[in-house]
Amino acid sequence: ANAYAEGLGAKWQGIAQYWADPAAHPEQVDAFTSLEAAKQRHLGTSPNPERYNPDTWADEYAILSRPGERDIQAALLYDYRTNVASYPAWQAWMRAHPLPTLVLWGRYDPSFIVPGAEAYLRDLREAELHLLDAGHFALDEATDEIARLTRDFLARCVEASKAPSSAPR
Repeated sequence: ANAYAEGLGAKWQGIAQYWADPAAHPEQVDAFTSLEAAKQRHLGTSPNPERYNPDTWADEYAILSRPGERDIQAALLYDYRTNVASYPAWQAWMRAHPLPTLVLWGRYDPSFIVPGAEAYLRDLREAELHLLDAGHFALDEATDEIARLTRDFLARCVEASKAPSSAPR
């Protein structure tokens, strides 16, 4: 999940205009709910489009095209501004609670771009960051790699929790 303004890709400039005046920018909702947008959410700029099943964006678009769905998506898109406004609080929480953290990020994600992944290292200096050859839905493209990285990370966390601690209990 993105938690940094620098992780917002170029498309967010238009969405920010929508947040400021939804009635003046209905094209942002149209773009968000279009077949092309659904396709791009999955593919991004991935050099591996063959890893995706086209049914994923066709199915997504079918759902987005149902009666009433445009209004639902407009409300969700508008509400996302509250996430962005919360980024500083989330960052402060991470600095105050430096827990073991694994950051897996698709380098071809057009929505949440790589600087957002790298920004985690400012607040969580011990975080483990992996930039994957994947887009927004990295699990569709890098399933085995994500599973391996997650298993390895969790195994290290379990081992670290078993290590004797010098802190009083």
